[in-house]
Amino acid sequence: MQNALSVDVEDWFQVGAFERTIRRADWDGLTHRVECNSDAVLDLFATAGVKATFFTLGWVAERYPALMRRIADAGHEVASHGYDHARVFTFTPEEFRADLRKSRAILEDASGQAVTGYRAPSFSIDPRTPWAHGILAEEGYRYSSSVAPIRHDHYGWPDSPRFAWKPVKDSPLVELPVTTAKWGKRTLAAGGGGFFRLLPYGFSRWAIRQVNDQAGRPAIIYFHPWEIDPDQPRVPDAPLRSKFRHYSNLSVMAAKLRRLTSDFDWTRIDALVEAEAARAS
Repeated sequence: MQNALSVDVEDWFQVGAFERTIRRADWDGLTHRVECNSDAVLDLFATAGVKATFFTLGWVAERYPALMRRIADAGHEVASHGYDHARVFTFTPEEFRADLRKSRAILEDASGQAVTGYRAPSFSIDPRTPWAHGILAEEGYRYSSSVAPIRHDHYGWPDSPRFAWKPVKDSPLVELPVTTAKWGKRTLAAGGGGFFRLLPYGFSRWAIRQVNDQAGRPAIIYFHPWEIDPDQPRVPDAPLRSKFRHYSNLSVMAAKLRRLTSDFDWTRIDALVEAEAARAS
């Protein structure tokens, strides 16, 4: 079973946890670590022989076009994460369309790749944005991986299907939610990111095996380049919960990723879209 590994390419200060603490207007004046951290991820993947999908902010690609070319030249998929990590439910439909077009143009120009995949910042396609998938379909996207079918204080669409589904009638667009696991009647977040970093590795291994062996479906896992960077700057005035989520276990993340790439087979998300679309509801 091939699973899909993805990287949400954003810098340490662009995360949802700090969106009320660090102003977008101040981003350019902060220490940027996204390029060196992304290069470390590329090295880790090269050593493991892994191909993955890099959902990248247009803001990052605009400033580091050579990084986009290195990602593409290494055989990875470049996909869109929007322009500057604004959550989809903060947009009007017209603003969302403009954000999609702006970020896609930047990513394609920098990488030389056609961009056909999209992941909403902070998995912010949910019941508040019933128009979002329709706009993605109209803009020619092949797939979205923008839904987390869980309950969470920052995001979630618990009533969404756990596996691939067709959100727009008479459209080939497929939504590929991030991975969850079942514990009795409960749906557990198991798609990566902070959950992978904070919880014991055995939980993630169990969850992926459950999805592969019991459901017969590929897992879709994600993380961020800043998660392998224990030396990144600290934000002392951020909320305590945000600091705990953001900074815990940064020093062990790279080793856990190496173990993950050894224990399972991984590929780009676009390599799985056709088969998953055929099984989608």
